Amino acid sequence: MPEFSPWSGHAVGRPARNAEPAPSPPISGDPEFHALRRAHRRFAAGAAVLSVGGFLLYVLLSSFAPALMNQPLLGHLTLGLALGLGQFAVLGVTAWCHVRHMRTRVDPLARGLRSRLHQRRPRGSGTW
Repeated sequence: MPEFSPWSGHAVGRPARNAEPAPSPPISGDPEFHALRRAHRRFAAGAAVLSVGGFLLYVLLSSFAPALMNQPLLGHLTLGLALGLGQFAVLGVTAWCHVRHMRTRVDPLARGLRSRLHQRRPRGSGTW
């Protein structure tokens, strides 16, 4: 008794009767795709280094320079508390810069690549 696949309705190992057209070349070889990845990676690496570096600096100062971090600024507000609250500002600015970078640099590349790939693809060969 042949094995049947519950998903396709065809026997396992047999080719489908309505064979799909040959697949287009992979997107990973497209130079525009490489430009898209490069634009995303360049920003992401810099943002990660700055954000994580700032947080690591805060933690190291809190651990190894407690006298500096306990310096009063205004009333009960210390330098350590101000720098800790500043981490939220760094997070917000990083998120805002990320969104702005994606909208201005990465999204236009992605839209161009998507439209070019849709033009190359024959109609009715699947959905994206």
